[in-house]
Amino acid sequence: METPFAEPIYITRPLIPELGNINAKMKEVFDSKWLTNNGAQHEKLQNELRKYLKLNHLVLFNNGTLALLLGLKALQLSGEVITTPFTFPATIQALDWNGLIPVFCDIDKDTLNIDANQIEALITEKTSAILAVHVYGNPCNVNQINKIAEKNNLKVIYDAAHAFGTEVDGIPIGEFGDMTMFSFHATKLFNTIEGGALTFKDASLEKNLNLLKNFGIAGPEEVVLSGINAKLNEVQAGIGLEVLKLVEEEKRKREKIKGLYEKRFAEIEGIKIATKFSGSSNSYQYFVIEVDQENYGKSRDWLHEELKKYNIFTRKYFYPLCSDFQWYQDVKPSNDPNLSQARKSVQRVLALPFYGELQLESVEKICNIIKILKRCKINYTEHNEIIYKHG
Repeated sequence: METPFAEPIYITRPLIPELGNINAKMKEVFDSKWLTNNGAQHEKLQNELRKYLKLNHLVLFNNGTLALLLGLKALQLSGEVITTPFTFPATIQALDWNGLIPVFCDIDKDTLNIDANQIEALITEKTSAILAVHVYGNPCNVNQINKIAEKNNLKVIYDAAHAFGTEVDGIPIGEFGDMTMFSFHATKLFNTIEGGALTFKDASLEKNLNLLKNFGIAGPEEVVLSGINAKLNEVQAGIGLEVLKLVEEEKRKREKIKGLYEKRFAEIEGIKIATKFSGSSNSYQYFVIEVDQENYGKSRDWLHEELKKYNIFTRKYFYPLCSDFQWYQDVKPSNDPNLSQARKSVQRVLALPFYGELQLESVEKICNIIKILKRCKINYTEHNEIIYKHG
């Protein structure tokens, strides 16, 4: 019988540089007296990320949501956009803020990404783009999506919030589609506390994106379009430069943790690993399992709640489906009933603790507890209260 962890074990921990290094970087910022508006730290981080991600065109933003929102605006889309219901709300909300109607497509059972085989059937004369998500860093079927887009003259935008550094056959993830959004939120592999970026193929978009994120200001007395404030400040950029130095070592640590999880879960029937992508091109953003209630003997929700009693905090990520949000119920495309795989997966996924500081001994204990909980016998009292004992 395992005892609970003395301290909470959370899903992730932000990658934080040594305080001395941050202090030195902040001295640079404060000495410059330039705190925002594309200062030296911002420009250096933008260049370093272009090199790290192996991409030519990249613009920084103060968060991934505004990056995606303004990216969609810059592409001048209209009508309907085919997308996935299995994503973080921000993906769909960026469509909403642009007056675009989401047309939800079902997902692939293995990658949990948008099912490329079902996209074409959803295309109408109102369709202007495909917005796909590299869920947990699992790459979408980028080649098939590209063929569909070319055939139907559609734009392709990727939400790569989970896919920092991911590559497909040696090609950087940001090379696919017309535009890719990256998130630099504190929970991500690489973070600037809050932040994000857009990468894109059309170099002419860069000027417009920089205008959109700075109120549309083209000069001291010239405002050329309606923009908003979405600039990444110097403090965040400086921290990002220090965090970037730590990313490769963090990935190596997470690779070991992932390997141990995989080894242990191979022993537990009813646990399927959703984050399969491995190797140097993996973002190692999350470690996610799917709980097969029939074979594991317990539901995902039950396991999620029981793990809390051991001070282990997991997340039903993603849950619920975006297509089930109340404010989309009157939008006809959101009511497409052909989301059978998404509805199945959303009841099974569970993100487990996964970060470089997590000790391998703790991973062993988490796996042991999940194995023990599988053997628990659940009984119901006459008042339908649940009691269980270890078998």
